[in-house]
Amino acid sequence: MEWDISFSKQVDKFLKINHLSDQVVSIAISKAIKKLSGENISVDLKRMEGDWSGYFRVRIGKKRIIFSVDFVKHKVYIAVFDYRGNVYK
Repeated sequence: MEWDISFSKQVDKFLKINHLSDQVVSIAISKAIKKLSGENISVDLKRMEGDWSGYFRVRIGKKRIIFSVDFVKHKVYIAVFDYRGNVYK
């Protein structure tokens, strides 16, 4: 089944400023979804706690993607994509 991935304004801005394509995010998110579905895939995925409860974090080098997943509706919302020092502020 195809997943619907939506980005926040912050993510769109970060991708544009850093000249990154949205495929970078899509590839990381697809790997994360496979890992959450039980497949054995090498991806640095962590369930968030505290203020970010209900979200997940994927690490791509020095960058982090914070996202939420709705498995029933097959939707992913990318809330934040930024460098490690800025993402948790």
